[in-house]
Amino acid sequence: MSAFNDIRDYVAIPRVLSLKLSPDGSRLVSVVQSLNPDGKSYGTALWAIPVDGEPYRLTRSAKGETAAEFTDAGDVLFTSSRPDPTAKDAGDEVPALWLLPRAGGEARQVATRPGGIGAVRTAGDVVVFASDVLDGEEAAEEERRKARKDAGISAILHEGYPVRYWDHDLGPGRTRLFAARLGVADQDGRLEDVRDLTPDAGDALRDTSFTLTPDGATVIATWRVPLPRGQMRIELVAIDVATGERRVLVAEDDHDFTHPLAVSPDGTRVACARERHTGLDVSVRNELWIGDLATGQGRGYAPDLFPTDVEWAPDSSAVYLVADHQGRRPVFRVPVEGEHTRLTQDAAAYLGLNASPDGRFVYALHSAVDRAPGPARIDAVTGEVDDLPSPAPRPDVPGRLTEISATADDGTTVRAWLALPENASADNPAPFLLWIHGGPVASWNDWQWRWQSWIMTAHGYAVLLPDPCLSTGYGQEMIDRGWGNWGPRTLADLDAIVDVALARDDIDGERIAAMGGSFGGYMANWLAGHTDRYKAIVTHASLWNLDQFAGTTDASMYWQREFGEPGSERYANLSPHHALDKITTPMLVIHGDKDYRVPIGEALRLWWDLRRSEVESKFLYFPDENHWILKPGNAVAWYETVLAFLAQHVLGQEWKRPDSVA
Repeated sequence: MSAFNDIRDYVAIPRVLSLKLSPDGSRLVSVVQSLNPDGKSYGTALWAIPVDGEPYRLTRSAKGETAAEFTDAGDVLFTSSRPDPTAKDAGDEVPALWLLPRAGGEARQVATRPGGIGAVRTAGDVVVFASDVLDGEEAAEEERRKARKDAGISAILHEGYPVRYWDHDLGPGRTRLFAARLGVADQDGRLEDVRDLTPDAGDALRDTSFTLTPDGATVIATWRVPLPRGQMRIELVAIDVATGERRVLVAEDDHDFTHPLAVSPDGTRVACARERHTGLDVSVRNELWIGDLATGQGRGYAPDLFPTDVEWAPDSSAVYLVADHQGRRPVFRVPVEGEHTRLTQDAAAYLGLNASPDGRFVYALHSAVDRAPGPARIDAVTGEVDDLPSPAPRPDVPGRLTEISATADDGTTVRAWLALPENASADNPAPFLLWIHGGPVASWNDWQWRWQSWIMTAHGYAVLLPDPCLSTGYGQEMIDRGWGNWGPRTLADLDAIVDVALARDDIDGERIAAMGGSFGGYMANWLAGHTDRYKAIVTHASLWNLDQFAGTTDASMYWQREFGEPGSERYANLSPHHALDKITTPMLVIHGDKDYRVPIGEALRLWWDLRRSEVESKFLYFPDENHWILKPGNAVAWYETVLAFLAQHVLGQEWKRPDSVA
């Protein structure tokens, strides 16, 4: 037995979420998520990880802590909604900025805002943070927020697009950046001289990424610019911390400049991702861009690598970059002059890069499909990886992982991970589950807390995790071949790799099912209407009617670039709902009502279409969840319902309604 057999044990596993290295290179700080005592929610805490010692916990509060950043002096800044013990009035529980002294002692609250404090960056004696601000007179903001709340007003008047993002409404407040000096504090230790750097930002800083130059003099930030017909582009701007003066650093009509974002230690260059605008015949392409901070002149690097994280080498000669690659996510070294090289050679995924001040090491979160994230030290010359003691021990997975590949009908190689139960053999072949990833521009290459294949393996299933067309890490051609051709091209790739898997003697080719979420849910719906090889299909947060989806999602402008104007031919060709009359496979539909990326209308329409067509089906509905099912109890209900549905239709067992949804 393992933690994967009982979902309640699984959701209680602590999770390492981030990693930040101190300026002197002596310790890391990590945000660790764990189950709260009530068992109904998760909390977070900061842990210290000495580079040559054992981890220890730094913070403990009911509200938890996030966004850890080191000051140059080695103190830790973080955000938390914990109450301030020195305040006369606790006020609304919005995140405030706290400082934990390096020398020890209690954390103290150093800054608050009526709309809370979000992302934080610091350099020198400067701290810059993001906050949600109502339009109008700033001095009266707290009173205006209270008046709005007391009057029971939740209405938001929009004059632009978008209006929602993933799982939350946009407005009535909008993001601005504020700056303060760490050495300027009142008698209670709170920051004084807090200044609004971006009073005219409007919606430009929505979902912003920003960083500081090493001297703390300049903020480099992403800046959204509205375009006609609901479109937009994202520029990079430089904001003078002393004056608030803003200049455009780089802007291109057909590209966005986005996260990840980092300034070189010598303060002369910025590295970020440059993503080209797509079109009917122009696929997504993302590359590392390095530009001069003085002139804004720059160029793209490593065009086949989609940057996920970047970190500068201490001497500013190169950037360390993590990007999907052949079912892994290695660390690459990209010199400012010269060709990039792969630093790590294992079958792992890395994130949260931190270069040591002496240039000898790169610290990162180290994980894989069969390995939960934990801290690691990478030799910057040899790429040798050493795991560090982790504040959250990694669970042992209940099975074995292997890799398979197939040749698609157009000659392209399609590869996949295959997770097998330990006892799967020719004498005991395992039932088979195809699990299709979301995105669609993504890859199965890392540990998944939400889409956990090892839970299914613990219950006896062989789980195939394929990277078909549109997957990252296989060059631009892999994305191009599926662009604007989602269903047919992806299905052909999936058929090829599934055929290879089912030819194995340790897999039962008769007891097979398919499932997926988001784009994977779209493909699950497509499979349902275009093949009858599966005994059951589970579709989560899925796209059903593309025309409907493209006009109700939180980012219609993005999808319209690929599919065209509403009602165009591509919607008709690729929408799964047109094959409703071909569906005979039992389906489990799952959706959260707070999902704004794939709105609940997709599931409601699919559910009604299945009912009126008398397709055997069930609908697992979460009124309080979004695109992901995040609450521990709801995660239990999700997995238990999926397992019960598969047991009925794949294993031939009698349907038993799980206790979690009884």
